[in-house]
Order: sequence, then C-alpha cells, then structure tokens
Amino acid sequence: MIGGEWTDKHKSPKSAGGITTQTVHVHLEEDVDAHCERARAAGAVILAEPADQFYGDRTYRAEDLEGHVWSFGQTVHQVSREEAEQTSGLKIEGWV
Repeated sequence: MIGGEWTDKHKSPKSAGGITTQTVHVHLEEDVDAHCERARAAGAVILAEPADQFYGDRTYRAEDLEGHVWSFGQTVHQVSREEAEQTSGLKIEGWV
C-alpha cells in the first residue's frame, strides 16, 4: 500500500522535500496507454511517456499527487534472452 501521511512517522515525498525512497512497479494486463491517459487525467505527472522496452514490455512512469513515483508496464511481445541482448547491447544473466 502506498498511502498518505497518517502518523508522524509516515511522510510523503511531497512533504519530505521530494525525496523518494522507493518506486512501485505495477504490471498491467490492460492497455498501458489508456492507463497512462487515465492517470494523467486524474492529475498524475507523467515522467516518462509510454514506450516499448527491449525486453518486450511497454512502460511509463508517473508521479502521483503526493510525489510517489510509480512505473506501469504491460508485456506487448515475448522476447528471447538473445533478442534482448542483441537489441540492448547488454549481457543478460539469469533470464528465465
């Protein structure tokens, strides 16, 4: 759960000078582009527009009204480790 400030020990990034100590990633089954538009309409600041990633997901990143950073992704196509390595130029270990 990411929530608002409910005690003196719970602060949001907004009231802590914008400091974020974690980012939440949510993997979606639904259309990530439509999700982004709903987030934008609800007041989220879109930090990174939806874009296809080398590992087969389409992702975007947003900041909510209290300053929490979220990333959202949807798998749009399956890629092999070899394809991901070729596309990214990285050597990927532990790919399952």
